[in-house]
Amino acid sequence: MIKPRDYVAQIKPYVPGKPIAEIERELGIKGSVKLASNENPLGPSPKALEALKNYLAKRCDLHRYPEGSGYYLKNALVEKLSKSVSLTPEELILGNGSNELLDIAVRTFMGQGDEAVMAKPSFVVYSMSVQSVGGKSIEIPLEGYRHNLPAMADAITPKTKMIFVANPNNPTGAINGKNEFDAFMAMVPEGVLVVVDEAYFEYVKDQAYPDTLQSVRSRNILVLRTFSKAYGLAGLRIGYGIAKKEILLEMNKIRAPFNTNTMAQMAALSALADTEHLQKSLAVNEEGKQYLYKELAALGLKYVPTEANFIYIPLEVEAKGLNDALLRKGVIIRPMGPREIRVTIGLPEENRRFIAALKSL
Repeated sequence: MIKPRDYVAQIKPYVPGKPIAEIERELGIKGSVKLASNENPLGPSPKALEALKNYLAKRCDLHRYPEGSGYYLKNALVEKLSKSVSLTPEELILGNGSNELLDIAVRTFMGQGDEAVMAKPSFVVYSMSVQSVGGKSIEIPLEGYRHNLPAMADAITPKTKMIFVANPNNPTGAINGKNEFDAFMAMVPEGVLVVVDEAYFEYVKDQAYPDTLQSVRSRNILVLRTFSKAYGLAGLRIGYGIAKKEILLEMNKIRAPFNTNTMAQMAALSALADTEHLQKSLAVNEEGKQYLYKELAALGLKYVPTEANFIYIPLEVEAKGLNDALLRKGVIIRPMGPREIRVTIGLPEENRRFIAALKSL
């Protein structure tokens, strides 16, 4: 057998959940609800679905390669983001989900022996990407479920090439505010790229949330966003990044020429224009969040107030046992550690199903 590099062999693969149908078959149950992957429970925008149907029915040209530059979607994003900052298409990059973009950034700016600073716990793909190029992850424990930005700045060494900041953080849902973020950026040296993962930024209601787009031209910062969460297009895998042209010029040297497919670009373009569906999605999330806060408190369970579409729940029991018991009741959540779980905020009936299962246990 061909052996991989040692640092690749040591990577623990990301383990996705089993398909719902397979879980139901194994456990002999029906009608399960999935509250494990932070997806939009309303599904995609009706406008996005209609665009896909029309495309397949009238002029399907899937034998052609996708529009490699993402011309139309990038220009739509420039217009959408103009309320915050004036951008050009050259300051945007599209990815097969924002995951691909963080991986491209790591492969562009890091190599064997380089270091990346990140929080713990946070999105597990950061450390996986860093390890895949032989880099070293410097993990700084959260403080109050948020990134400890001063400690992360103190961890910078001459070997540091990148810093990852998930804001809101996954899995805790907490944010770092503008003042602390600005103070942190002032401590980051010129040769370090700060990747700000804003996969859940549409859900944020806290007015202290930083407007990172204001920094893309003055700082070495890459802002990552996605259509997988609030826009409900997780199955099509499309995200985007914003940074100054010099950073994206280097990343585009590694980016595959046709990395975002035709239907993903088309659906994202239509979803971006469907403000009604986005607002409805945010309203359903807020209603579900307040319901779960109330019910969790009534059960005597602690939770971390969230700015995302999921809730992090520290437990006084083993997470695996609770997860297994919930599975047998047809409720799929995500264990995040020995005594922590994360539950996606779902539709009202899904949230009630989760609470009823907790009460019965």
